[in-house]
Amino acid sequence: MKKIGVLRGMETTFPDALVHNINKAFGSREIKAEFIQLEAVNMDEDPGYEVIIDRISHEVPFYRSYLKWASLKGTYVINNPFWWSADDKFIDNIIAEQAGVAVPKTAILPHNQHPPNTESNSFRNLKFPVDWDKTFDYVGFPSFLKPFDGGGWRAVTKCRNKHEFFEAYNESGIDCMMLQEGIEFEDYYRCYGIGQKYTQIMRYNPDAEPHRRYYDVSKDPIPKKLLKKMERDVLALCKALGYDMNTVEFAIRDGIPYAIDFMNPAPDADYYSVGVENFEWIVKHMSEFAVEKALEKKKKPQFTANGALEPNAKSK
Repeated sequence: MKKIGVLRGMETTFPDALVHNINKAFGSREIKAEFIQLEAVNMDEDPGYEVIIDRISHEVPFYRSYLKWASLKGTYVINNPFWWSADDKFIDNIIAEQAGVAVPKTAILPHNQHPPNTESNSFRNLKFPVDWDKTFDYVGFPSFLKPFDGGGWRAVTKCRNKHEFFEAYNESGIDCMMLQEGIEFEDYYRCYGIGQKYTQIMRYNPDAEPHRRYYDVSKDPIPKKLLKKMERDVLALCKALGYDMNTVEFAIRDGIPYAIDFMNPAPDADYYSVGVENFEWIVKHMSEFAVEKALEKKKKPQFTANGALEPNAKSK
């Protein structure tokens, strides 16, 4: 029996539907999905799972270390815990440009306050005062101040001028922030990418109330050229970042999709948020991909060190 484990946090609808759908649709193929039950983990144990779907390790360091251990032992983890730990939104923009995806102009900023366990001498390499006008001239206004590792719109502030920037920046505390060009968009999309091969393009309204963002949108058909470009860019980003589950947000300006946010390895998939059609799509495609990886005879390693370290996959 090949087992697929689901690691979840506070969310209910998506993990419950995922486990139910895998067992119902694929149970006859010697596949079983279940919620993982953890305690202290000894390094010489066997994870016992062919695949683990991760929905919570970004908030629980114990889970993240467990997933890295499981991956080294041969379990295929969705999403790759090594890259997820190293990832940040600023670097993602550089990777996106190299993958042929348009992104807003972005600058990474020094901390406003000293991070824990640092003092003034820790920043002897930092110029002072900072030449803020250089950054403002590059990014322009309006712009968005946001944490370089944030998610769920945490601490995102729209800055229309220098005064609003400094007001928000002075409230950012120890967070590492970045300033990003504001794209004045004529349309906006949030897109699922699953398995680096499936896409679901969803109209999205970031100005609506959270529970209405997938509903208060235009019902007009998506132009074919724009649709193909977004599908191409979603897959290009997911492949470049190594993510098997992600969402990419596009702001459309002058017909060009700009990738605004695409570091979402545990994307919103709640039934009451994304709606019936999108929910059924992600449950179906995530189930199929997880089963596909569970049945693979030899999984691609998720981590290597100079090509010398290979996971001890049970399927070898």
